[in-house]
Amino acid sequence: MQNILGATVLTVFFTVAPAFAEQPPPTAWVNISDPIVKQLTDAGKKIAWPGQTAGVAVDSATGDAYMIIPDQGIWKSFDRGTTFSRADNGEIGGRCETGYSINIDPAGGGRLACFMLDGKCAMTLDGGKTWQPFKGVGRNWDFAAVDWSQAEPKAIFAARHESGGEMYYSNDGGKSWKQIDKDLKYTAVGIFDENILLTTKGDGVLRSSDAGTTWEKVSDLQPVGRVMRIFKNTAYWIAKDGLIISTDKGKTWQKQGSPVEAGWGPYFSDDEKHFVVVGRKGFIETRDGGTTWTPAAPLPPVKEFDDRRPGWFLNVGWDPKGDVFYASRMGFATYKLQRR
Repeated sequence: MQNILGATVLTVFFTVAPAFAEQPPPTAWVNISDPIVKQLTDAGKKIAWPGQTAGVAVDSATGDAYMIIPDQGIWKSFDRGTTFSRADNGEIGGRCETGYSINIDPAGGGRLACFMLDGKCAMTLDGGKTWQPFKGVGRNWDFAAVDWSQAEPKAIFAARHESGGEMYYSNDGGKSWKQIDKDLKYTAVGIFDENILLTTKGDGVLRSSDAGTTWEKVSDLQPVGRVMRIFKNTAYWIAKDGLIISTDKGKTWQKQGSPVEAGWGPYFSDDEKHFVVVGRKGFIETRDGGTTWTPAAPLPPVKEFDDRRPGWFLNVGWDPKGDVFYASRMGFATYKLQRR
């Protein structure tokens, strides 16, 4: 195998509109971060630039929601965003630069890793009771993939922030990092195990079976999601032509279902056919593995939440058990929408 040079960076959504089923409008979005922001400011705590909040994620198994306050850590809610308490023991700082900065195990269970910008980074396997810090690299990360197949994840593939496209690999759970390449064309990451990494440079899927030493182009299908997600032994990636999947550790890829415009996700229920993706038109749901798509919720009615950069400043989450949607954009409040 040899290193493969890609083409141009893809920075647009897939634009073919899916066929949607009719659905009643959901209830209204509710600001859930103001009480915590007020609590911190009243106590004299300084919320770092750009203020308010900068990240949200949801554990699909428990419904627990996690929210980032810039330089004031990660806050956890057990009651669907009604109340929050700090849950990082001082191990998380900075903010989420992208919608994939918090990498949560798609199967849930309190396993998540925080790849923060301008602050401390760490991973928890018990919902925030204990944390394993990551060694910092420069200003840290935009997004990263974690090998959640491991009981104690060690393999991580990460994209460094404003570094000219530096890509890093860790095989010790973030205690140390090795730069494996540098190219501005890199736009996404994926990982299957300590050896098999996936990425793209805007011209199909690239695969490495030796931890990034060499790369082989394995598909012309073009991912736009920043991080590949694995659920029940199948890899899912939002792509230019809709959702693509692999069942052989990335050797081959195929389209699944009908086209959908999205840049975030997918976010799974406990049924692999029932999941949600997110694009500029909001949250979009399928119950048949992507054959049909239904509008589930719009984005909050704040113009800055209409993010034209797929997977970037906007953070989203879905609680499939409580049927609650969450959205947070860097420098703005965090919102929730209860569908029923």
